[in-house]
Amino acid sequence: MPRPSARPPVSRGRLPRRAIWLGLAVIAVVAGGAYFMREQPAEAAGSGYRTETVERGDVRVSISATGTLAAISTVDIGSQVSGQVTEVLADFNDRVARDQVIARIDPSTFDAQIAQGDAGVRSARASLATAQATLRNAQADYTRKAALADDQLVARADADLARAALDQARAQVGAAQAEITRQLASTQTSRLNLQRTVIRSPVDGVVLTRTVEPGMTVAASLQSPVLFQIAEDLSKMEIVLAIDEADIGQVRVGQGVGFSVDAFPDRQFRGEVQQVRLAATNTNNVITYPVVVAVDNRDEVLLPGMTANAEIEVSRRDDVLRVSNAALRWKPAEEADAPAAVAGAMRSRGDMSGDLSKIAEGLSLTPEQHATFDRELAAMRERQAAQAAARAGASGSSATSNLFGGGRGGNRSAGGGAGGSAAMRQRMLERIQAQFSGFAASLSDAQRERWQAGLVALAGARRAPLYRLVDGQPQRVMVRVGASDGASTEVSGVEDSDRVIVGVERDAG
Repeated sequence: MPRPSARPPVSRGRLPRRAIWLGLAVIAVVAGGAYFMREQPAEAAGSGYRTETVERGDVRVSISATGTLAAISTVDIGSQVSGQVTEVLADFNDRVARDQVIARIDPSTFDAQIAQGDAGVRSARASLATAQATLRNAQADYTRKAALADDQLVARADADLARAALDQARAQVGAAQAEITRQLASTQTSRLNLQRTVIRSPVDGVVLTRTVEPGMTVAASLQSPVLFQIAEDLSKMEIVLAIDEADIGQVRVGQGVGFSVDAFPDRQFRGEVQQVRLAATNTNNVITYPVVVAVDNRDEVLLPGMTANAEIEVSRRDDVLRVSNAALRWKPAEEADAPAAVAGAMRSRGDMSGDLSKIAEGLSLTPEQHATFDRELAAMRERQAAQAAARAGASGSSATSNLFGGGRGGNRSAGGGAGGSAAMRQRMLERIQAQFSGFAASLSDAQRERWQAGLVALAGARRAPLYRLVDGQPQRVMVRVGASDGASTEVSGVEDSDRVIVGVERDAG
């Protein structure tokens, strides 16, 4: 019987070729990744600058304020009559319905007044009957004496006396009738006061406070005492915020409001600006305006009196280019000694051709209008190039100051009015209008209105210096800044993923 062939022995000290190649590939990938990660920030690290990347995102501008939650309608229930409280039929947090009895006052005093008034009415009616009988007798007496006086059987004086007695009897009847009316009114007042001894809720709501107990005496002689306070509807509440005069111009009816309360620190509630009141409040020379925020409280977790920490969202920009505010504040110390950089900044500030082209693109121009715009845009670029060349040898700081009203001490923040003062912006607008007067004349009324609105927005746009890191060196560029949330600011004039300088490394230089 043949023996099976033996397998060749495998050496334990050698690995298969496949495992070797796989290991080499893994090592290469790891080494390449490490090299990439090391070389990626090498430019920034080697330059001694701290940088951030221009990115796309949302910028939400809000105004912070505090206020107190309150029911939209709160009714104070008082008493119109004085007396001792005999019953209290509602307690704190009780839900009451309209016309529901919530308290009673001792009615015995008013019962006695009603009885007294009824007796007065009966007495006045008896007096009226007596006066009417006297009137009839006086009328008959006067009629007889008047006839006798005409026949000269009695003296005329007797007839006159009878006439006076008749008039007096008529007056007594009138007085008796008036007394009846007075007594009836007095009795009606007592009956109304008797009804007022029963305190009823004027609305459907919830009892917030109760300041009365059975046996307490209510004195309503000087002013109506408040017995209960009822919130009409706690499913809808409001917050009254005190907004500083510097921010009130940004607040509009309908803006969204987010707020939190200490009772629910992990929960965010929403509301809406319902009213911007005109009544200003002066507190230690600080002017504030009340802003009413409507709040939906369907689940009724919010309670009256809670302190709300609110933020009014006055502006929101979605998916825009944004940079850190630190990048807009940073400025190199040697900028004044870099004429080339300043000249580049001047060209960047003065070149508005891209912005003007964007405005023109939205006007649906005809070919003739487009040709006119291109011709005047080219002329503007030529003038700017000539001006930039003339300034190239001048002092960078003075040139920048003369052209844009802002030198080294200018505003570097996102809120800086790049382009200078309002007068400087007005002159800029007038120059652009003059340079494109022919193009504006070729537009229709609707196009001209949109063109003018775009120019006004462009002239009033805020600008600020920003420094990109290019080849290890800062490169200044003027950007248009928009909304800012305090940490990031919307910008235009840079590209997504550009690296901008936010500071200098501590160990640099």
